[in-house]
Amino acid sequence: MSMSIPDLAKTVAELTAPGKGILAADESAGTIEKRLKAVNVASTEQTRREYRELLFSTPGLGEFISGVILFEETLKQKSAAGVTLPELLKAQGIVPGIKVDKGTMPLPGFPEEKVTQGLDGLAQRLSEYRQLGARFAKWRAVIAIGTGLPTPQAIAANAHALACYAAICQEQGVVPIVEPEVLMDGDHPLATCARVTEEVLHAVFHALHQQRVALECMLLKPNMVVPGSACPEPVTPQQVAQATLTCLRRTVPAAVPGINFLSGGQSEATATANLHALNATVEKQPWVLSFSYGRALQASVLRAWRGETANKSIAQRALHRRARLTSAAAQGKYTAAMENE
Repeated sequence: MSMSIPDLAKTVAELTAPGKGILAADESAGTIEKRLKAVNVASTEQTRREYRELLFSTPGLGEFISGVILFEETLKQKSAAGVTLPELLKAQGIVPGIKVDKGTMPLPGFPEEKVTQGLDGLAQRLSEYRQLGARFAKWRAVIAIGTGLPTPQAIAANAHALACYAAICQEQGVVPIVEPEVLMDGDHPLATCARVTEEVLHAVFHALHQQRVALECMLLKPNMVVPGSACPEPVTPQQVAQATLTCLRRTVPAAVPGINFLSGGQSEATATANLHALNATVEKQPWVLSFSYGRALQASVLRAWRGETANKSIAQRALHRRARLTSAAAQGKYTAAMENE
């Protein structure tokens, strides 16, 4: 192992600092193009760099954000002043991380389901990424709910890939974030998401155990237990928190230091209210419950920026505000009234 367990533990401790969470800014080329297009900005190497530099140089961001997940292109880019983007983050006391999976492909024999690729050559890539400043990594598996879905085979294939990825990361001295995302697409009720999420997390931790992954030196990035986006029955943040905690307590060993939820298509306010409910419970949880949000930290930033240099400071204020509210939620100190301040 090129970096010892104490080094991995130090990174984990920084990422799980009280009241802080992770900004996911690792959108693939296709996804960032969609996000920029929505605010009438063409996706070019330069606009992507300008946008991410705006995010990472937001004054005071390090107060609420412990780490940022980068896309490979961003890891190698430099700011207008010639500073590498990972260095911009380090200057704020933020740990740079990297998305290492190569996206999904149809699972052979199961055309409606996907498996994530990217294990080939991963050790070599990680060694290069570490030299560029990345200290943690992320791999996303995608599980869809539908008629007869997910199948046990799709769950097993994705759990195995996640576990192999995590083992390779730890061997390369990089902390793995394990992200099994049960998608919100569909009209299924809360109970269905709860059942599937529980099955998926059981399979993932079984696979991690088989691959000898040190649970103390990884983070979990799961979905919250929520109904499908087209489900007609509304739920309260308290119901989401209750269902999510029940599921986590049944499946996630206490050795895991932190659980950083993905926002998964929830709006900024909903993702924040749900995170608050998860942290406002009376009983103490064995893990740090925080966030690793992409859209739920960036939606208002993109709307404020719209590709205009003149809007940079307004956009940065929007990010600072959103990060502050989400940090409050991670401490169980958020109120809906803060949205109108």
